[in-house]
Amino acid sequence: MNLSLLKLHIVELLNKHHKITTVAELLGLKQPTVTFHMKNLEREFGVKLFDTRMGKIILTDAGNALLHYATKINALAAEAERVVREFDTLQRGSIRIGASYVPATYLLPAVLHRFAREHPGIHIALSVKTAPVIKDMLARHEIDLGIISAEPFQSPTLLSESLGEDELVLICSPTHPLASETDLTSERIASSSFVLHGKDSSTRHATDKWLERGRRRLPSYLELDSLEAIKQAVMLGEHISFVSRIAVQSEVERGLLVVRPIPGQPVERHIYMVSNRDRHRSALIHRFTEYL
Repeated sequence: MNLSLLKLHIVELLNKHHKITTVAELLGLKQPTVTFHMKNLEREFGVKLFDTRMGKIILTDAGNALLHYATKINALAAEAERVVREFDTLQRGSIRIGASYVPATYLLPAVLHRFAREHPGIHIALSVKTAPVIKDMLARHEIDLGIISAEPFQSPTLLSESLGEDELVLICSPTHPLASETDLTSERIASSSFVLHGKDSSTRHATDKWLERGRRRLPSYLELDSLEAIKQAVMLGEHISFVSRIAVQSEVERGLLVVRPIPGQPVERHIYMVSNRDRHRSALIHRFTEYL
């Protein structure tokens, strides 16, 4: 079987664009050439891979099964080319980084600035997603490195290295009653008006665990996906929230927010540098990790 990268690339592009003419244009091929490779694939596998519906090319179940592997193989092939081209050189190349919100906002900007200044020929792309999404992107070889705030975890495909602790703290306005209470109890906290993070947030998961462990339910709460929006809401004086200490250092220093320890700390959390165990760490990636 002649299962070339070109054929697998065609499968991936057809799933994305559904048009032979578009795929041909993207690959710099003639339309009959793309059709030839499609028929050749079906002949070699002995099963129908493509359907035509209302002028669009749709993958069959067998085609989707092939797509699963085509996506991985294409990503690995592109990665292999990049790694070899970048080997032992820091003059050119690219780094794809995925980061969850806290490290992306409060840790990485200074690191990226310093690295870019000292290596101007390197292109850096940063994708900001939730920690679970970053892990998935690493597993699919869509990024080179992940920087996430998360609970300790183990994975057969991912290697994690702690860059430091990421402590969760309670935040409130200086005018909020909890700001000055000396004996802060879990019951008192749970009876306050909360601002919760979005359901996909690792901080939300930690907050939910804290509530479940104490068998507590919040009487009222807001749910906001934006950490900056959460901080602004808390500053207004009526609400409290659990956030990363790193994320509120500036506001605490300026007297805009007060930080209090959380009784029965929700969970242990760290800032992790995460990579795919199967990925060769090139000289460029190794150099970047030295800045973290």
